[in-house]
Amino acid sequence: MNKKTLIAAALGALMIAPLANAAPLTIEIDNIRTQTGTIRLGVFDEAGYKSDEAVQGANITVDGAKVSVTIDGLAPGSYGIKLYHDVDDNGDMNTNPFGMPTEPFAFSNNAAARFGPASWANAKFEVTEEGAVQSINLN
Repeated sequence: MNKKTLIAAALGALMIAPLANAAPLTIEIDNIRTQTGTIRLGVFDEAGYKSDEAVQGANITVDGAKVSVTIDGLAPGSYGIKLYHDVDDNGDMNTNPFGMPTEPFAFSNNAAARFGPASWANAKFEVTEEGAVQSINLN
């Protein structure tokens, strides 16, 4: 085997290896009061949770009191979810003049928000090699 072939094989193995450990995350969102708009969510690792840089995300069209989505390809580890219901579908989370959300929102583990997003410690959950399910109620 020549050097180029060996390097190509090694790179190919590195690209396939993460997929072999990829796990699905199913997110079920309940308590949707208004059946219009879009649920906008992000899945974050610890660093991203603090900086608002999601590792994965989804936009889910609301067509009932409950919706769900499965996100594939997550490496096993700790994650947190932030989401909001963009009722008017304007692409932004609406807030009052004091910055308080006026559209429904939620976090993984149904963690409570206190003067800002729920803490990482309360929102984090584990995705194993088999995957995970998060059931979240909108506030």
